[in-house]
Amino acid sequence: MTWFMVAVVVVVATAGLLRWRRPAWYWLTFGVTFAVVRVLVRYGSVMDACGLTVPPSRWRLTLARVANRPVPESRPPRILRLRPTRTGLVLRLKLRPGQDAFDIAAASDRLRHSFSMYGVTSREIRSGVVELRMTGYDVLKRVQMPAKTDTAPMRVPVALREDGTVHYRDYRAIPHALTLGATESGKSVYQRNLVAGLAPMDVALVGIDCKQGVELFPLARRFSALADNPDTAAELLDALVAHMEDVYQLIRAEQRITADVPDAEIAAGIWNLPEHLRPVPIVVLVDEVAELALFATKDEEKRRDRIITALARLAQLGRAAGIYLEICGQRFGSELGKGITMLRAQLTGRTAHRVNDESSANMAFGDIAPDAVLAAIQIPADMRGLAIAGDSTGGWHRIRAPHTTLRQAVNTCNRHADRTPHLAVLAPFRPTLGIPKPVAAPAVESIPATP
Repeated sequence: MTWFMVAVVVVVATAGLLRWRRPAWYWLTFGVTFAVVRVLVRYGSVMDACGLTVPPSRWRLTLARVANRPVPESRPPRILRLRPTRTGLVLRLKLRPGQDAFDIAAASDRLRHSFSMYGVTSREIRSGVVELRMTGYDVLKRVQMPAKTDTAPMRVPVALREDGTVHYRDYRAIPHALTLGATESGKSVYQRNLVAGLAPMDVALVGIDCKQGVELFPLARRFSALADNPDTAAELLDALVAHMEDVYQLIRAEQRITADVPDAEIAAGIWNLPEHLRPVPIVVLVDEVAELALFATKDEEKRRDRIITALARLAQLGRAAGIYLEICGQRFGSELGKGITMLRAQLTGRTAHRVNDESSANMAFGDIAPDAVLAAIQIPADMRGLAIAGDSTGGWHRIRAPHTTLRQAVNTCNRHADRTPHLAVLAPFRPTLGIPKPVAAPAVESIPATP
């Protein structure tokens, strides 16, 4: 009996230590079993308390009256499947007649409390079938991406969602995106994960970094073109517009719209072209877009209009030519001048890290998902990398990218440097990969050393 008590104490202490220090390990060893038992035992009473049951049908009442039996109880949604995952449980429900998926979504917070789970989200799979994803711990506190993710062309796993699923940046589904966030909110880490995910793919990376290249130039071995000032950026964007027009000419030449050509072979974009003729897709990453839109003189205003016009043309016409925009900045409102709102309307994907005011969150979600505005404002300052991701459908999720250091991103880009395509139109903007010439150090005073 003594050894049994010692074993119980050791198991309880181990479970408590794992739950405190390694919640993911605790969930896989102890938590998943306890959660399954809680859900199955409490299911009926919880659904009744949350108002998610329906009264018995008339034929059941009639049958009970004829057979002189007690009145049947109200019935909750039927459980179709209960599947444990590495972060929680997936509960698939079949709704009863008269129930709606919105009722389940509205009660998600009460279900979270009743089942003692960390979070509950719901989505409708098909008519009458709802899937509840319940997380057993805070998966965004210490992000651990799964070892295996879905692979597809131009589809990059960049972050983890609050329900434990992977958040993908799918360029073929959402060609252009906008990423906003205040200083030290995690935009740079998100961008590094994006570049590191694109590095192993057959894609040309084009960067515009007007902070003298401090963010993107360390990754230069994987970039086909880079610009570190607005003047070079204007020329680079003009070259991309010219490349886009050439790609459209290629598509026109290969359309071959005749009666004997199958519908699937009629080209309307680069992905409909034969593989040997398909141009390499291009992802354009713009860091701190406000630096391209601000001006102080007449000449800078002309350059600014030229840049914004080129970006708007690429956003409106670039998808079929395989040119995708990834625009980052701290603010992206109408105060940046004419053409900005027209450009923002073409940026379907929206990601907002921590922002300092409501107007900045409205720039990202005010026109597509008003509910996400409040969520973006409530991101705490100590949770760097936490963001709200939404799209034009109105849905949004909390996501967080795994912490990737600049050295890790550089190593990934260097390892896949052989995949960097050399495009003739971008040759003048090819970054120099040799050791730069030493320059005179700026006259910056340093902090005097303390004795």
